[in-house]
Amino acid sequence: TSAYSSPAKSLGDPGITPLSPSHIVKDSDADDAVEQLFLVVVAIDFGTTSSGYAYSFTKEPECIHVMRRWEGGDPGVSNQKTPTTILLTPERKFHSFGYAARDFYHDLDPTESKHWLYFEKFKMKLHTTGNLTMETDLTAANGKKVKALEIFAYALQFFKEQALKELSDQGGSDFENTEVRWVITVPAIWKQPAKQFMRQAAYKAGMASPENPEQLIIALEPEAASIYCRKLRLHQMIDLSSRAPVNGYSPSDTIGTGFTQGKEHVRRNRQSRTFMVENVIGEIWSELEEGDRYIVVDSGGGTVDMTVHQIRLPEGHLKELYKATGGPYGSLGVDYEFEKLLCKIFGEDFIEQFKIKRPAAWVDLMIAFESRKRAAAPDRTNPLNITLPFSFIDYYKKFRGHSVEHALRKSNVDFVKWSSQGMLRMSPDAMNALFKPTIDQIVQHLSEVFDKPEVTNVKFLFLVGGFAESPLLQQAVQSAFGSRCRVIIPQDVGLTILKGAVLFGLDPAVIKVRRSPLTYGVGVLNRFVEGKHPPEKLLVKDGTRWCTDVFDKFISADQSVALGETVTRSYTPAKPSQLVIVINIYSSEQDNVSFITEPGVKKCGTLRLDLTGTDAAAPSRREIKTLMQFGDTEIKAMAVDVATSKSVKVGIDFLNY
Repeated sequence: TSAYSSPAKSLGDPGITPLSPSHIVKDSDADDAVEQLFLVVVAIDFGTTSSGYAYSFTKEPECIHVMRRWEGGDPGVSNQKTPTTILLTPERKFHSFGYAARDFYHDLDPTESKHWLYFEKFKMKLHTTGNLTMETDLTAANGKKVKALEIFAYALQFFKEQALKELSDQGGSDFENTEVRWVITVPAIWKQPAKQFMRQAAYKAGMASPENPEQLIIALEPEAASIYCRKLRLHQMIDLSSRAPVNGYSPSDTIGTGFTQGKEHVRRNRQSRTFMVENVIGEIWSELEEGDRYIVVDSGGGTVDMTVHQIRLPEGHLKELYKATGGPYGSLGVDYEFEKLLCKIFGEDFIEQFKIKRPAAWVDLMIAFESRKRAAAPDRTNPLNITLPFSFIDYYKKFRGHSVEHALRKSNVDFVKWSSQGMLRMSPDAMNALFKPTIDQIVQHLSEVFDKPEVTNVKFLFLVGGFAESPLLQQAVQSAFGSRCRVIIPQDVGLTILKGAVLFGLDPAVIKVRRSPLTYGVGVLNRFVEGKHPPEKLLVKDGTRWCTDVFDKFISADQSVALGETVTRSYTPAKPSQLVIVINIYSSEQDNVSFITEPGVKKCGTLRLDLTGTDAAAPSRREIKTLMQFGDTEIKAMAVDVATSKSVKVGIDFLNY
């Protein structure tokens, strides 16, 4: 049996039964809130490894401003974004975010630092937690636990304050939160609870409120990237396929040089931090015709997700053809391989202890690795040196009684040597081997997507996200798929999502059709049909034979839904005298669901319509209209008593059931 009691057996709730054949109403403007006017759109790209924000004034939408340069910053890493790290005081109050958090934590004395709560790469927890709730915990570097919702709210509040401060400084007068429309990006492959969690954290941070939800848009990362890619001019991208010279370089130039020259071009324009987006469809798009398909692969720190879009002319609206897929194949996988390599050389017991006893030095070591990781390239011949923090060398000697150098000689890891300057010296092959498992997974996953019937004739593949800066990943994608489509990388690829999210906030209607990630329906009673319905579902009430727990479907997983599309069903109370009508909404990842008791069916909403006190002379068969509005990343449901127009609304909720 299911966790939910059958609706029919619960007291005083005889349930509802379908009244009419189901019909779909395309009714997008009936109940829309009056569009609010915001002065500015601020988008936050809350990444696994790094985060940032960008904004645009609604009066001049062609200018996108990327946030001011951050203090701090690492050698070899362009710091338009800041690391997604957060530090709380021993009293669990917010202290700092980004480079500031990392550097402060690092400078603490080890006896002190163990009381401070330092978090990094915590966004992955939302992807990996199966039963996410408002109570889910995150673990700090010192092993202490804090509610995830608090950490996310602190981080968003930090960005809110930074952005409002920058806007106020720029405008010379205080900027109010009410004048801002916020956009937060999340991976498309996140399950609904994780997307809702982000919205709750933003409410807690004071960006918007349940009473004013349209002030915040939750945007999907590959969609944002896709919107930005439409605007690209040819000089703003690098075409990896050698079909045509791009930026005036002939294909014989290696990818590398194209990139450096590209980077020079960007660096010259970097000072302004303002990107002009011409209000036309970019040149690359002029090659696309109605119905053309392209795939956007968003490869970040934690996840890689891909989505297939199709152009709908004349306005060039986008239609999602194949539901977003992907997985945890971000560049963190490379860090994980490096950690495995260290365990192989120095012993897992030592590494585990070192992380706990010297957490700040461990962070240092990973930063040193990060900048070398960015120097890895397919044609590199000279070794990569990674500085080991002094406390690593020192602690190892105490722990093992012999030197790091000895451990390297003794371990049979060929490609890693010890250099006299106190560094790990890795051959390029050793570095490339760390990338291999993650890149193989991305290529494998892409191949599976390319084999889907919906994905034939893809013209372009846009590679975006921070990990897309890796020449190793570029080369792997190009050699695997270059013969099937043109592989394109926007310049400044790490900021693609941020800029697309701003454009999305300025015009949220640009994405017209999405695929529903889940099947939605409500629990109802149907007349019992012998031979069709299982006998254990039979319920006899007032002489009528009902089948309980029936899943009445509103929309199936993977069905196309137009933005704002409303699906309507009519029900009637199974018992005419009933005045409190409870409609439970359920979801499932499966397409064909017959009963709400099947495995994988989850309750995600309740509409409770109380009709007590309304005119008793209502029609003998009350009609209760139930509407579900799909298309946004949020889903709304509503029930209306047709006779009295009494209604009740609810947002679908995946966190509290």
